[in-house]
Amino acid sequence: MKLNSEDTTILDRLAGEEAEILGRAVDWCAIASGSRNLAGLEAQRAVLEDLLGDLPGQVDSIPLADSHEVAADGELRAQHHTPALRLTVRPEAPVQVILTGHYDTVYPAESGFTRVISRADGALNGPGIADMKGGISVMLAALRAIEAHPAQANLGYRVLLSPDEEIGSLASGPLLAELAGQGHVGLTYEPAMAGGALAAERKGSGNFHVVVRGRAAHAGREFAKGRNAVAAAADLAVRLVAANDQREGVTLNVARIDGGGPLNVVPDRAVLRFNIRSPDAAAADWALAFVQQAVAATTAEGIEAHLHGGFTRPAKPFNAAQQTLFGAVKQAGALLGQEITWGSSGGVCEGNNLFAAGLPNVDTLGVRGGDIHSEAEHAWPESFVERAQLSALILAKLATGEIPATKIKEAMS
Repeated sequence: MKLNSEDTTILDRLAGEEAEILGRAVDWCAIASGSRNLAGLEAQRAVLEDLLGDLPGQVDSIPLADSHEVAADGELRAQHHTPALRLTVRPEAPVQVILTGHYDTVYPAESGFTRVISRADGALNGPGIADMKGGISVMLAALRAIEAHPAQANLGYRVLLSPDEEIGSLASGPLLAELAGQGHVGLTYEPAMAGGALAAERKGSGNFHVVVRGRAAHAGREFAKGRNAVAAAADLAVRLVAANDQREGVTLNVARIDGGGPLNVVPDRAVLRFNIRSPDAAAADWALAFVQQAVAATTAEGIEAHLHGGFTRPAKPFNAAQQTLFGAVKQAGALLGQEITWGSSGGVCEGNNLFAAGLPNVDTLGVRGGDIHSEAEHAWPESFVERAQLSALILAKLATGEIPATKIKEAMS
């Protein structure tokens, strides 16, 4: 793999677009697009739809079916979603790339974290600046650049921008799987890991909710008639966390218990919520069986417990296809003077979904930053052009065949 004049032309172009790539990401951070803020999500979607329209191909706004969540009262509630955006460019080309990102953030509409500021150390601090409004800006810059490359006719791509990644991609998951079947390689724009490293293998993840129902009673007059759902949920939580010592790589995090009310009433309803991470399918099966047994043991006279949820993102191992793809990305980085490293991650993202559907992918091609999902979230401004150039060069080398997309995909089997 070598850097030629055609590559240098698009890389120089990106260097001259730094203000635009950075500035639009900063502007987008002022749009409050938390996963459940439909008005804010729609505003962000409209902006992105206009930008996708500047690229060749067809832009589709794809309605998503409602997902369902367990409310604090234990009842199932429909969760509505704004549409996903899909761009399809040259679907007949010999090399097909799937690029994904999400336009939702973790910050709710009422959050006071609404603007980007420059820190004393030069980092930009703002909501979604790294995860992943910065990443989407990098992606779009790289795509616009590749359209000026002489080999672009060999490269087709599909872009999916979804509104629900931060809550598990429950609605967009089927679209991710569908697109994965249409590509050779996937590129996803989560922020880089510490120091700019890529995430190689990832654990799988599942979110679970146990609805516990008891019997209400006056805490003074008829205490013995009550069946305390909150106490039963708390007891179950203690038994569940014991999973952390029983299987290597499995972690079970009890995150919240909803329930209860006036202090003079025995509570008749509670919802226990927890997340499980697992290193492979066998460990996930073990964890699910452990949970099912614990929930079944919670049921007693006057107490019922019902399990909801499951594993939605399978583990993503660092198999032969992934190793070949990451090696090619490392070579591309070296041509740019960027040292590309990688490591394991317990986090999950759309890359897990794509891999589970058979698509090798790199899922941390977004900006360098950190402290995501907190009000300290930040990104380093120099990384915007840096990562846009890396993606553009990867796309160029896929188009020329210097990165052998077909062979990489074949290695998945």
